[in-house]
Amino acid sequence: MDIHDILKVLPHRYPMLLVDRILEVDPEWKRVKGLKNVTMNEQFFVGHYPNHPVMPGVLIIEAMAQVGAVMLLLDPRYVNHIPLIGSIDDVRFKVPVVPGDQLITDLEVLWVRGNVVRVKGIATVDGKIAAQMEMTCKIVPKDS
Repeated sequence: MDIHDILKVLPHRYPMLLVDRILEVDPEWKRVKGLKNVTMNEQFFVGHYPNHPVMPGVLIIEAMAQVGAVMLLLDPRYVNHIPLIGSIDDVRFKVPVVPGDQLITDLEVLWVRGNVVRVKGIATVDGKIAAQMEMTCKIVPKDS
């Protein structure tokens, strides 16, 4: 999926849109892989940190969440819904993400119980783990 397809699915917009491309989606809605091109033009680099730009960890987690949201919102059960983060657990940051990096995000659905979903995410740069986490989301109708 390119950015135009992503914009049809995700409600996020600049400056909070943190996925540029979906590389793979499992046809059974269990796995997804996305890409974020990290550039010096990112608004957060202005203050994080001057002369030593590093992507904030919370935004790496958000990028993973958005990739997962694309997969969930493509599932016919969740059309016209929004996934809301309920918990983020077992977060680990391994290497910094800096301008020029391509952040590759892999998410796997661990379980689904009604409108609650648990995913595991790993974000990599050049094959090295930048961050990993598990997240629980509640999927609610857009109009609630």
